[in-house]
Amino acid sequence: MLTKKEILDKLQNDEEYYGEFGKQYMSNSDIWTLLKEPHKYGKGKEETVPMVAGRYFHVSILEPEKVGMFNIIDSSTRSTKLYKEASAEEGKILLLKKEQDHLDFLINKVKSNFRFYSDIFNPLNKYEVPGITELFGLKWKGKADIITPDVLIDIKTTSNIDKFKWSSRDYNYDSQAYIYQQIFGKPVIFYVVCKVSGRLGIFTPTEEFLIGGRTKVQKAIEIYNNFFTENAEMEISQHITIQDL
Repeated sequence: MLTKKEILDKLQNDEEYYGEFGKQYMSNSDIWTLLKEPHKYGKGKEETVPMVAGRYFHVSILEPEKVGMFNIIDSSTRSTKLYKEASAEEGKILLLKKEQDHLDFLINKVKSNFRFYSDIFNPLNKYEVPGITELFGLKWKGKADIITPDVLIDIKTTSNIDKFKWSSRDYNYDSQAYIYQQIFGKPVIFYVVCKVSGRLGIFTPTEEFLIGGRTKVQKAIEIYNNFFTENAEMEISQHITIQDL
């Protein structure tokens, strides 16, 4: 049986974290699936362009030594022969040069802002740190973007920073903040970059926000226990959505 340190050492590796070893733990990404599309739980997700772009953005800021893993294609669209051949050869979605240029513009916005730069690149910070805990009888994992001496900083992008207060709930950042606070024992603060304008914002979760996140976790676990445990008495095909209007 592995010690907690040995487990965390394994989860430091992305292949282990997202692979079979990491799948023994629930994560915040499971919340959306269980609440919105429970029939897809455990089936994995198809990669999308926003997912690849988000990974490039995060890696460029938090793990710049890994930027070389991205193959950038100098093509106007994904319909060109050049792109299709490169994508087929690598078997995955690739970033276009114009997409990289815009992402680099956003990254420069982060690095050129004194508050963002000093908070994110503090020499005392730790980056991409995995953690585990038990919540409501299940094992959970999370990987913190940045652990500072006092808080967790989670970097997000948004299409409209003025609506982030509401969109953050739509994307389950409330459940993420709750889960990560339980795992790491520190409050979460979101450092946000607008993908359209490059505007920056800092958003601190309220108690109401965290309570909403906790409620989502409990609802997701209820669905998991009803349909996906060894002793589940119902098939997922029997699931129905019940909501007040």
